Amino acid sequence: MWRYVCIIFLVFFVFSCTQTTSKKQLPFMGEPTVIGNDTIYPEIPNFEFVNQNNKRINNQTFRNKIYVASFIFLDCPTICPVMTKETRKVYEYFKSNKRIAFISHTIDPEHDTIAKLKAYTERIGIHGDKWHFVTGDKKAIYQIAEEGYFSIAGEDSSAPGGYIHSGGLLLVDANRHIRGVYDGTNKKETKRLIHDIEQLVKE
Repeated sequence: MWRYVCIIFLVFFVFSCTQTTSKKQLPFMGEPTVIGNDTIYPEIPNFEFVNQNNKRINNQTFRNKIYVASFIFLDCPTICPVMTKETRKVYEYFKSNKRIAFISHTIDPEHDTIAKLKAYTERIGIHGDKWHFVTGDKKAIYQIAEEGYFSIAGEDSSAPGGYIHSGGLLLVDANRHIRGVYDGTNKKETKRLIHDIEQLVKE
């Protein structure tokens, strides 16, 4: 049941986002602030986590990069494996493009240690510094999920695996603005994400 709640939230979020005035651009997500003649869109706040290679990952890691963000946990019995599989398709498509990066936040940092994240990435064939699987302070992860990515992430004893989270893949531009949300369990949405990344590169 929780999966359907996440999907409903995702659909609501996509349709409640703020569209830019230019039809040639992707929309900006979230409510903007208007100051004089300037329209200021929400930005991903500052953060710092540690990835599978025991390296500190923060906003500077993604400076001048377009990236795809997600929230998962390794013992997830439902949508996480599918999300990672679909994200990997995007990863492989843009593997040679240094402007494109990926970050997956574990929402179960107590169990998803750096060693486990490393073993997992090696098992699925992710190497180098293009896709970061990060862990860190649980409160900080949940906070950035809710306040930064307008997403769902948290503990729920009634959910499979004990956690609830959105199945969305979030597209973030080089200025830290969310420009798209995609159902990470849907192959058609994966293709749309690839298309939108290509469009965003041209902006």
